[in-house]
Amino acid sequence: MTKLDDARQIINEVDKQMAELFERRMFAAKMVAEYKQERGLPIFDGAREKQVIEKNTAYIQNEALRSYYVSFLQHTMDVSKQYQHRLMEGMRVAYSGVPGAFAEIAAKKAFPDATAVAYADFASAYRAVEDGECDCAMLPVENSNNGDVGQVMDLSFFGSLHVNGMYELPVTQNLLTLPTADISTIKEVISHPQALGQCSEYIARHGWKEIQCVNTAVAAKMVAESGRNDIAAIGSADAAERYGLIVLEPHIQADSDNTTRFAIFSKSAKSPSASDSRFVMSFTVNNEAGSLGRAVSVIGKYGFNLRALKSRPTKALSWEYYFFVEGEGNIHSDKGRKMIEELNECCNEVKIIGSFEKETVIK
Repeated sequence: MTKLDDARQIINEVDKQMAELFERRMFAAKMVAEYKQERGLPIFDGAREKQVIEKNTAYIQNEALRSYYVSFLQHTMDVSKQYQHRLMEGMRVAYSGVPGAFAEIAAKKAFPDATAVAYADFASAYRAVEDGECDCAMLPVENSNNGDVGQVMDLSFFGSLHVNGMYELPVTQNLLTLPTADISTIKEVISHPQALGQCSEYIARHGWKEIQCVNTAVAAKMVAESGRNDIAAIGSADAAERYGLIVLEPHIQADSDNTTRFAIFSKSAKSPSASDSRFVMSFTVNNEAGSLGRAVSVIGKYGFNLRALKSRPTKALSWEYYFFVEGEGNIHSDKGRKMIEELNECCNEVKIIGSFEKETVIK
């Protein structure tokens, strides 16, 4: 064995011991959370943290390592506090927008006992999970009428989170105005580009000017705060009620079967064992004839049904793309592992983004 092999063996042994000790420590953190919750005490105790760091740092004999151990301890205590917050406050689900957004509706229906936490945009909600502020994020990936949500696809390709579930939410778009407004007074309509696209025929019939904003509920809030009778928002009835607007006209989207698919992103991966489970992955190939075809044929070779294949620019180089795949089958099976091995031979990069049971329709 080489010196590198010896070092890796030591690291593996130590990591195993640390995993066992980590579980013991987090069990103690749970006991602390229960004690504090019973007594209404805050999770953060600065004096106690300082005491722990001073006491435990003294155990380090190698003086050069002490400052690193301080950082290690601080990170460990931060993780412990995140866990205690989870125990004391329940699951936190990040979404993009403001209260009343369709994403909030989806989050609350999918996780009725959780706390839905609003963020300004998709990236902020995604980062909130990466940073440990929230347990998972509910983000839209596709609308049945207006197509893919490219920003979320890019986050799944470049980010570190896993997709552990898919939910379908039937979406009803409504025209929202101040109570004093009328169809004849409206000149402008504001909403998210997806909502505007879903209602483009209705908007064109009235000849209104379109204004884009980051979210349907944000649009409702803007209309409520504007005090104007010549502007309307497109969004949910929940948003209208929350911001003091009225549904001037309901169901204004072109297609009555208007559905948005939401993905659940979290730090840890899920490995469903059912043969009829679903998976999401991405890959890149060389820009040469037949390279994409070879990758697709590998997926079919191992009996996986390809439900969707979409391309997005990598943004690293002009005219280079990554491919976003949704498929049916257990990617964690022996066939799945063999498929990934063969894909790695013909692709530049293969990433399993997530796997989950069949999609859930939110009533």
